[in-house]
Amino acid sequence: MSHGHQDDQPNRLLADALSCADVRGPVDAERAVRMYREDAGLTDSCPDSPQCPQNPQTGSIYRYSLSPFARLWIKALLAVPFVLYSQPHGVLEDPDRSVDTLSQTREEAHRRYSEIFRDIEAMIDDHIAHQNDAENPFPSKLKLLVPSIGPFFTRLPLEAAFKFQDNKRYISSRRFVSPSFNDIRLILNSAQIMAVTTYGTLQLATFDGDVTLYDDGQSLEPTSPVIPRLLDLLRKNIKIGIVTAAGYTTADRYYSRLHGLLDAMANSADLTPAQKQSLVVMGGEANYLFEFDSSSPHLLAPVPRQHWLTPEMAAWNEQDIAQLLDVAEAALRDCIKTLNLPATLMRKDRAVGIIPVSPEIRIPRESLEETVLLVQKILELSTVGRSRRVPFCAFNGGRDVFVDIGDKSWGVTVCQRWFSQKEGPHGVIKGENTLHVGDQFLSAGANDFRARSVGTTAWIASPVETVELLDELAELMGKKMS
Repeated sequence: MSHGHQDDQPNRLLADALSCADVRGPVDAERAVRMYREDAGLTDSCPDSPQCPQNPQTGSIYRYSLSPFARLWIKALLAVPFVLYSQPHGVLEDPDRSVDTLSQTREEAHRRYSEIFRDIEAMIDDHIAHQNDAENPFPSKLKLLVPSIGPFFTRLPLEAAFKFQDNKRYISSRRFVSPSFNDIRLILNSAQIMAVTTYGTLQLATFDGDVTLYDDGQSLEPTSPVIPRLLDLLRKNIKIGIVTAAGYTTADRYYSRLHGLLDAMANSADLTPAQKQSLVVMGGEANYLFEFDSSSPHLLAPVPRQHWLTPEMAAWNEQDIAQLLDVAEAALRDCIKTLNLPATLMRKDRAVGIIPVSPEIRIPRESLEETVLLVQKILELSTVGRSRRVPFCAFNGGRDVFVDIGDKSWGVTVCQRWFSQKEGPHGVIKGENTLHVGDQFLSAGANDFRARSVGTTAWIASPVETVELLDELAELMGKKMS
């Protein structure tokens, strides 16, 4: 990270903004990635090699909607009015005069930021019009400016979302800290939940487990503030899917992680039986389905695989799956040896990974990221990987590395189909009616990112943010019903 003098910051911001966000041409990818890393404090989070799944030059997982790369483009656009209107010298002025100056600059910055989000919102609308016009061979303006952009499920009311977050975060009032990546992430989250409640009807909400519903490696305890908010979704007849990478084959293991929520559902007097049946747990990304069952000792009942596999998933060959996991296992063993990792191998029927030899040991993040990227590349270049008959997801779980068969796009798809089948032909749940909430959108593998291909998403950074997001969602749904 570069630490220049404070006086150099406006010039550096302006130079970065103009070179990265030149409206006359596409984004400078290398500078955008570097700006993001500096802003998020993740300078070494991902190598600049083409193997990196977060490198926008590969185009691999940067297919859908607003990637982190596209968010960098927005951040760069906002840097220009910040430099022009932040007035950091106001701290040296007479206090009485400074109050008036700050008020004026805040209003001007708010106006300019709002205009930028309004313009981006218009470009997204134009992009949606292009994606819905199969006979139009030309790319949208947004596609030309941000080549990594993908299709959108809904409009995004960015201007309204910015004004909402500006009232909470006082973005326009800041004079030394420009609009950050986190500001933009939360603005986009607000825009997305505004969209799913305003332009359509939210029917399905899916959630990651660790860092989303509960802290990493912990459980959903009865005192968690997330629980009453999830129960409120069920009361509103919104289906819930917990789509987690944790690949347990028995209900007791999931009960140990989710017991606070499951017990609250079982003991709830105001949830109907149908509403209680509106929760499923999809484990191992897309490999084990459990549905709520109040008569089960662990309040979850396993659903036989043949009852929920999609036709595409049913076509996955068991021999190909075994071969892919064999290649992954060999690659992981090599990483343990080459990087001298204090880890042991764990093989499951639909996954293989490495975990620390002791719970007290934390494997360095860089070693976990290296392992993910190396294993992913080896799998992609293998015979079974090149055939593309079986999808897989290699990801950094924070404490471990796993390779799962399938990914969360398949897990969310199963949830959509499962509930759609129960509702009948008129209850089909589409991408625009689905919201996936998770934290894994940046690290190597970024398994929540894959869900963007089948539904709308919200990127959170902690269970606290999940609570805030659900409160915001409840408020918007209340306004719509009234």
